Amino acid sequence: QVRLAESGGGSVQAGGSLRLSCTASEYRGICMGWFRQVPGKDREALAAIFSNDGFPYYADSAKGRFTISQDKSKRTVYLQMNSLKPEDTAMYYCAADRGLSHYDCLSDSATIYDYTFWGQGTQVTVAS
Repeated sequence: QVRLAESGGGSVQAGGSLRLSCTASEYRGICMGWFRQVPGKDREALAAIFSNDGFPYYADSAKGRFTISQDKSKRTVYLQMNSLKPEDTAMYYCAADRGLSHYDCLSDSATIYDYTFWGQGTQVTVAS
């Protein structure tokens, strides 16, 4: 069982920035992902990182404005979000899986169904 605790959500004006954090109970050989979900819509993949080497993956919707990073000593993955837009308003979730390969973790083939462990979510609201 991997426990995840997210933080860093909140309300911000359009154009602003937020940094989300997700601390895991274990952090070795694990794929960490960030997702978001708007009510009534599917959960959307944003970014992923493989803990052993820190290589990142970004979905098209996250490229250019979002950055995923990690601090292995703190067992924490971050999602830095810049130039936020009202359409970024959503519940943001951290997810983890120990079974995803390096290749699958960092490709668009990994879906929400491939992640075993999920955080409780943190709300991000961007005002126009």
